[in-house]
Amino acid sequence: MAERSDSEEVKLLGMWASPFSRRIEIALTLKGVSYEFSEEDITNKSSLLLQLNPVYKMIPVLVHNGKPISEPLVILEYIDETWRDNPILPQDPYERAMARFWAKFVDEQIYVTAMKVVGKIGEERDAVVEATRDLLMFLEKELVGKDFFGGRSLGFVDIVATLVAFWLMRTEEIVGVKV
Repeated sequence: MAERSDSEEVKLLGMWASPFSRRIEIALTLKGVSYEFSEEDITNKSSLLLQLNPVYKMIPVLVHNGKPISEPLVILEYIDETWRDNPILPQDPYERAMARFWAKFVDEQIYVTAMKVVGKIGEERDAVVEATRDLLMFLEKELVGKDFFGGRSLGFVDIVATLVAFWLMRTEEIVGVKV
């Protein structure tokens, strides 16, 4: 378990269905950090959310001892740097850079492309599905010979990739498109 004093406040503003919030919950759990979860209604944003994340006005927001941190990848790095037990980023600088690269690839390439499936039909949808599959193949090559992206244990890229897995499963159920 991560060291935590009784006076330490850790709160997560998120939403149960948000894969971005889930990332943070996974990391806090892996680190053994106790936290309070505050469910947010993203259609009717609370004054607390707007106060803590005035730039993007979005979840998740991690509040550690009164200091808010927003943006999922930034929060994950903060968690790893703050609670050193059970590291989620590799210790080697090159491997750490590669983990950041693949996490960014997941968010900015795979997720953005896969989101385009919704609202498309026919050949347009087929093209988006094919593009998503191609991007997933790049990521899948990183798993060859490994149990996890980080090697032998769950790490940064694995946590980030849960977003894609979650979204693709929901898309297949809702839209009826197998990616």
